[in-house]
Amino acid sequence: MMLEPDNWLVIGMFVTFITLLMSGFPVAWVLAGTGILFAGVAYLTDNHWETMTGLDYNTLGLLVGRIFDIMNNWVLVALPMFIFMGLMLDKSGVAERMMHSMQKIFGNIKGGLAITVTLIGIILAASTGIIGASVVLLGVMSLPIMIQQKYHKPLALGTVAAAGCLGILIPPSIMLVIMGDQLGVSVGDLFMGAVFPGVILGILYVAYILIYGYFKPENAPLAADHENITLKDVTRVFLDIVPPALLILAVLGSIFMGIATVTEASGVGALGSIILAWAYRKLNFAIFKEVVINAMNTSAYIFAIFVGATIFALVLRECGGDELIESALTGLGLGPYGLILFVLGVVFLLGFFLDWIEISLIILPLLGPIIGGLDLDINGYGEVDNPSLVWFALLVAVTLQTSFLTPPVGFALFYLKGVCPPGVKLTEIYRGVVPFIILQLIGLALVFAFPSLVTWLPAMAYG
Repeated sequence: MMLEPDNWLVIGMFVTFITLLMSGFPVAWVLAGTGILFAGVAYLTDNHWETMTGLDYNTLGLLVGRIFDIMNNWVLVALPMFIFMGLMLDKSGVAERMMHSMQKIFGNIKGGLAITVTLIGIILAASTGIIGASVVLLGVMSLPIMIQQKYHKPLALGTVAAAGCLGILIPPSIMLVIMGDQLGVSVGDLFMGAVFPGVILGILYVAYILIYGYFKPENAPLAADHENITLKDVTRVFLDIVPPALLILAVLGSIFMGIATVTEASGVGALGSIILAWAYRKLNFAIFKEVVINAMNTSAYIFAIFVGATIFALVLRECGGDELIESALTGLGLGPYGLILFVLGVVFLLGFFLDWIEISLIILPLLGPIIGGLDLDINGYGEVDNPSLVWFALLVAVTLQTSFLTPPVGFALFYLKGVCPPGVKLTEIYRGVVPFIILQLIGLALVFAFPSLVTWLPAMAYG
């Protein structure tokens, strides 16, 4: 296929973006800078060669309106609220209380401490959604105990890293908020659709730990001081789980029952996290100030990437990027489901080098119209708007779950290494996460093979 001059501009944009990104420049500046640079290049080629990108000063003026739309988007108001909620819960001491009580419940099971970490990771995922906070918190709380208890280091490290990453998938997830905005689908549908995939991953983790502990009990031993479970221990676990469970119910339940929008529910979650921190006597002005500043910094980082991605995407589209990508994908002759598998493979490979935010903001808007136009036979599960896009978004979300564990840019690996006790090697972390990456791919295969795992719950909620 003969490439036109504007096609070469599209390829040049991607090559320049990847090159600059590897150089260490902040991704927001790389996205915006690449877009502005190639806007100028395209403008020059339109005037000196026979290209028809359509880029001129009037077209670039559309950027002002698009950036305003980002800042005027009520759905995205949920992002800083959910970030604040996660950071405040991290400071509230909820996880420490659950760790101490649940450890007694599972203390008589081989691998019981690792199961405790996984279950707390699931609860944190449904109440925070902040990967860095969850991984660091689980690592600080559990790794010294697991190593002291003679756990196999790769098992301990892999469990903490994988359990801490569940928050990017299990709602309320800031990634799903962004995906809903980029694909133009209901965030509530994505939240409901993510429940079963998230639970499936948690079940796969627990099953793996139980099987591992059965066949290699010396690598997941019981605590030397383990005791029989009493009614007091069960009551303590119940009392420690109820407060975060009520907060999860208030946030997700209000969305699922149609009482509140995602934006309104995020405000409920932020307020609830403050109340929990106050109830546990962890709230003071210094902590509140720290949480507000950290939430502002994280939100600013995400919205800066939003602006940069908007500039990049507009220039890419005006240069014919949409048409080039669509023709390249449809020209593969793989069929609808083969095409989706190919896209998921590309997303998986990109996860080795790019953060989920860049992948969501750059790839999804380009692929959304293509996937939405495919003849996918996943209808008939109820009144779900755009079931193909909802299913595709969750497939990408499960795939991106692996990006936190795959080197060299797996952020969970570096979060974990920063809080590891002395003597823990990075290679041991890599070995530990491999089984969990395989489990995530098994979960992805299940979601791909059974789309109703995604579409059934939102269909029942609306039905």
